Amino acid sequence: MTSSRVLLAASLTTIFAIGLWGVLDAQGLVSLASAVVDRYFQSRGWFVMLSVTGMLFLCIWLAFSRYGSIRLGTDDDRPEFSTPSWIAMLFAAGMGVGLLFWAVAEPLTHFAFAQDMMPSPIAAQQALLATNFHWGIHAWAIYGATALAIAYFTFRRGAPMLVSGPVQSLFPDEAWAKIVGWLSDFMAIVAIAIGVGGSIAMGVFQVADGVNILMGGEKAAGWLIAAVFVVMVAVYLPPLLVDLGSGMARLSNTAMAIAIALVLYVVVLGPTEFLLNSVVNSFGDYAFAAIPRGFQTLTFFGDDLGGWFQDWTLTYMVWWIAWGPFVGVFIARISKGRTIREFVLGVLIGPTLFSVIWFGAFGGIGLYDTLRGSGDLLAVTATNVERVTFTLLERLPFPLLTTFATIAAAFLFIVTSVVSAAFVLGTFSSGGDPNPCPRIRLVWGALLGLLGAAMILSGSIDAIKKLIAIGALPFVFVCVLLCVCLVRGLRQEFDHADR
Repeated sequence: MTSSRVLLAASLTTIFAIGLWGVLDAQGLVSLASAVVDRYFQSRGWFVMLSVTGMLFLCIWLAFSRYGSIRLGTDDDRPEFSTPSWIAMLFAAGMGVGLLFWAVAEPLTHFAFAQDMMPSPIAAQQALLATNFHWGIHAWAIYGATALAIAYFTFRRGAPMLVSGPVQSLFPDEAWAKIVGWLSDFMAIVAIAIGVGGSIAMGVFQVADGVNILMGGEKAAGWLIAAVFVVMVAVYLPPLLVDLGSGMARLSNTAMAIAIALVLYVVVLGPTEFLLNSVVNSFGDYAFAAIPRGFQTLTFFGDDLGGWFQDWTLTYMVWWIAWGPFVGVFIARISKGRTIREFVLGVLIGPTLFSVIWFGAFGGIGLYDTLRGSGDLLAVTATNVERVTFTLLERLPFPLLTTFATIAAAFLFIVTSVVSAAFVLGTFSSGGDPNPCPRIRLVWGALLGLLGAAMILSGSIDAIKKLIAIGALPFVFVCVLLCVCLVRGLRQEFDHADR
């Protein structure tokens, strides 16, 4: 049996076992995940932050070093997509349903935690800063470093489009490299599958709550959540039987257009002056605090802040690491022909700016209600985090239209993410085949649905975050390995050119 078949069998068996365990004993799986993740964060939280910040510094250094002029491909290759289209696709790939889900809820959650320790205006400012840090340049550095290593070795050195590609290219005859490469691909598959399964669960919760609001209900019933899940699986399975073409791109662009329209709608019809000030102020705070915050582990601030740091900052960092191989392969595919400098600046700056605007608008209006209004949004966040975005939209004109638009965008983001993830998982588990057979893609789509069901049965967003984190923990080391391989490969190329 070839190594790719062993990888396929091992990864399918592992993901099926995790999904089945979650369906049959969701609380047992969550308890184990919580114990492992909490212990890892306590002992290795510093390593996670150092690794992520190191990836950011690596990206910045590459952009402004002599390596920045190297093209991801041959010297004659040129980009397939225009820069605006390319940046839009970057953001659509890395955004997913998370921004829609946490648009209002995350800043208000951080505010509720901070207001007992500092005056409310400062708590509001710190809440937006924390949110921007979680969704900003460090997240995109993880994506960028992973994608850059895969793109460079695939398009410049002819390696297969796998996480193991850089190791295979640098050490083709070493037995240890084959073992490390196999394990890297296996850990990437597990991280992707669990990360996408968590996003399925969050998307189902938010779509079900939105549909429930349209029906006039108070809280989404179990049958409605199950119905939304079944419809979502029924929608994303058929596309797995055909080639991944322009149809999926159109769906992604549609979801992205709805998201842009929503943020403009909130700014124009909400407290515009306050929101524009919120965006500018939060951008300034984040620009000056982003790098120093990447080295903070809140060691000296007691158990409360330490627990918050683990539950939010560390969890987010490993969440992006879980999505790193999936988004990295997608970004690599659409970036052939760009220089390393163009790639890094586009990946780091464009999506981060949109995230700051997004949370400055949605989070800003939530904080406006908390500081100057009724405070109802803060109360909803404490009891029903899935509903708070819809509650905000109900306060503005045309609530039925915007609620339906939010449901549609969330649904489209999940469908496109799952279909793309199933293709990437099929590629990884079939030795780098860019177009894996429909049967393998369909099996991966079904297993992603099984993982999504397990996470839905876990019953809470906190449990989902723990499950995503445990899938990504081993891949932290793979990310570091990819960065080392990238630097080594670039130096080899320049040494050869000098000789």
